[in-house]
Amino acid sequence: MADLILIAASGLAREVLASVRDSGQFDVVGILDDDPARAGTALDGAHILGPVSHALNLPDAKVVVCVGAGSGRDRIVDRLARLGFPDRRYATVVDASVRLPEGCHVGRGNILLGHVTLTAGVTISNHVVVMPGVTLTHDDVVEDFATFAAGVSLGGGVRVGRAAYLGMNSCVRERTVIGAGAIVGMGAVVLADVPAGQTWVGVPARALETAAISGGAR
Repeated sequence: MADLILIAASGLAREVLASVRDSGQFDVVGILDDDPARAGTALDGAHILGPVSHALNLPDAKVVVCVGAGSGRDRIVDRLARLGFPDRRYATVVDASVRLPEGCHVGRGNILLGHVTLTAGVTISNHVVVMPGVTLTHDDVVEDFATFAAGVSLGGGVRVGRAAYLGMNSCVRERTVIGAGAIVGMGAVVLADVPAGQTWVGVPARALETAAISGGAR
């Protein structure tokens, strides 16, 4: 069983801990966190060993970044890369309830929690977080650092851009594009492409400014 280090003493780290302990996929040897007040303490029984840079001092362990925001994961991965941390050391954590069909591709540094469904030809790049109950259907493509809250559903052929965030129980129509850094609100129903960097909410989903104006006009 490979050793695993979690980066960031977060709620997501607790979820990863629970999943890994249940599946036996890895042996968690500790957590790294930059908050000096947390050094020497523990999170759900996992010891906090020191700052993120200490990952370089533990060369035999795999690493997964447990920061909820995609932009935060991006910053940590970039920082470690500049310190010489090799990409090959990033692990992907897949809950025991998740089936990975032949023809699906899952990259490095990803977290797939309980009862995530991948159907056929799904591609997940690197450092993506997929929370419980998410459904990714045929030919979906997910770029680096994207984040899916619990219960998100994508139709077929959807592309989700780098560091985009899809809120809890939102759904996206087939062959739709969610742009890089875009945010889709909780429960939103996306029927059209969401431009990069925009926030869309509502049913059907619209840009936040448009939705606010429409709501005030009623």
